[in-house]
Amino acid sequence: MEWKSFMSDIESDIAAYSDEVPETVRGFGIMGKAAKADGALSEKVKEFIALGIAISTRCDSCIGFHVRSLVRLGATREELCEALAMATYMGGGPSYAYSAKALNAFDTFSGKG
Repeated sequence: MEWKSFMSDIESDIAAYSDEVPETVRGFGIMGKAAKADGALSEKVKEFIALGIAISTRCDSCIGFHVRSLVRLGATREELCEALAMATYMGGGPSYAYSAKALNAFDTFSGKG
């Protein structure tokens, strides 16, 4: 997958949809901001949780969004791989394949791939 192109296309689709349902998008944004706020868990830990959920639900665009956030938050490849190992363990074969996608996305967005 070419992650940067894929995410650009998804963001265009989301922008078009957002124009149609602005109140829903506003509410979703408020919920996301509250959920990601540092508290007992840091935003980075919460993004790792979100990535695990994205892998288990097999959501390519979610993987892209959460991996980009993890890169922005300074996650290391080693941290990512440990989180991916847990997602693989919990989700079996499908999570194994989507963990590989997430690693590829990390390498792309962090400039290592």
